[in-house]
Amino acid sequence: MKQTLTALPDDLFAQLQKENLVLLATVDAETGFPATNAMSWVYAKDPVTIRFAVDARSRIVGNLTANPKASLTFFGSGSVYSCTGSVRVVTESLEDVPFQMTCYDLQIDGVRDVMFYGSRIIAEPECEKTYNQRAAERLDRQVYEAMKKA
Repeated sequence: MKQTLTALPDDLFAQLQKENLVLLATVDAETGFPATNAMSWVYAKDPVTIRFAVDARSRIVGNLTANPKASLTFFGSGSVYSCTGSVRVVTESLEDVPFQMTCYDLQIDGVRDVMFYGSRIIAEPECEKTYNQRAAERLDRQVYEAMKKA
């Protein structure tokens, strides 16, 4: 059985210092079913806190208002990890970002290696922004800077 940790080990903390494909799982406030969203505006603030930002119009905001429990799943160190915990709103509107974004902190209760037995990730997924590259880089920079100031 794989061990559950209560904080990010150094290698996973380092992984979450750069842009990653991360899956956020919440409970849908309308249906009660699990809801999963892919996101990239995520970073580890410290070994027990993961900060992320979402468009304030996103259904995620209502889901987290109704039920603040969530999990973030990501690839790292040759495996797949799930961080579970409760979220809190850091700010409902990040400053110096061109549209309203809500910023959250996930306080980690558990970190688990959720990769199936006897396997290893040999290539982590990479994402390509399909809209204007310069605009994407500028927006990413604005969001990350605002999240770190919040």
